[in-house]
Amino acid sequence: MFQRLREDVASVLDRDPAARSAFEVLTCYPGIHALFIHRMANACWRRGFLWLGRFLSHIGRVLTGIEIHPGATMGRRVFIDHGMGVVIGETAVVGDECTIYQGVTLGGTSLYRGAKRHPTLGRGVVIGAGAQVLGGFDVGDGAKIGSCAVVVKPVPAGATAVGNPARIIEATAPGVEDEKKRRAEQAGFTAYGVTRDMEDPMAKALTALVDHALESDRRIECLLQKLERAGIQLDDEAKEEMADHSHVDLDKIRTNCSLNLSGIIKLTEMIGN
Repeated sequence: MFQRLREDVASVLDRDPAARSAFEVLTCYPGIHALFIHRMANACWRRGFLWLGRFLSHIGRVLTGIEIHPGATMGRRVFIDHGMGVVIGETAVVGDECTIYQGVTLGGTSLYRGAKRHPTLGRGVVIGAGAQVLGGFDVGDGAKIGSCAVVVKPVPAGATAVGNPARIIEATAPGVEDEKKRRAEQAGFTAYGVTRDMEDPMAKALTALVDHALESDRRIECLLQKLERAGIQLDDEAKEEMADHSHVDLDKIRTNCSLNLSGIIKLTEMIGN
C-alpha cells in the first residue's frame, strides 16, 4: 500500500506543475487522500466486510469531497486533480496512469444488480472537469474526454471525445500510430484532455470543403482544355455556367454545414471517400 502511495505522489509531481514537494502533495492533495482511503475500503469490501468498506468510503467522501465506491477498481498512479465532486461507481474500472479532474462522474445507466453498470477506463485516459461517463462500456487507452462532455458510448483508443452527447473528433489511425506517439512524447502530459494545437473540427471540415472546391475548379479547367483539343469549342457563357454551377453547389454545402456541425463532419467523410 505504501509503495503505491509513493507512486501516487511521484505521478502528481510529474503531472501537476503546481506541486512543489512530496510533502506538499502528501498533505495537501485530496486525490491522494481519497485513493489511500479507497484502498483500505476496497480491501474490506473484497474480504466481505461490506458495511465497513462503505463506511470508510463515506469518511473519505466527507474529508475529500471525492466519492469512490469501495467496489470500484483503481489502477496504479491514478491522479485525481482538485477532485471535488468526483463520483466513481461500484463496477467502474480505472486503468493505470489515468487523470481525473473535478466534477467527473463515472456512473451507470442500468439498475440491474450484479451487472457491469459503470465504465472501464484504459491506461492513460484523461477526463476533463465536469465530464460524465455513463454506462458499462470501455474507454480505450490514451483516450481524452473533454470538459463537460457526456459520454454514453465506447471511445476508441487514442481518440478525443467532446460535446453533449459526446462525439469523436480525433482518433488514431493505424498508419499514424508512431507519429501520434512521437507527438505525445513531445507535448508531454495533456491537461484537461486538450492541447493548444488541437485542430477544431469546424476548421478541419471547412478546410476540406475549400480543398474540394479547388480540386473541382482544376478538374473543370482540365475538362475544358481536353474539349478544346478535341475540337469542341465552348463559348464564354457556357464556361461561366459550368463554373457558376460548381460554386453554387459549394455555397449550398457551406450554408448547410454552418447550421449543423455533424453535417459538416459527415459531408467531409463523403468527400474524402
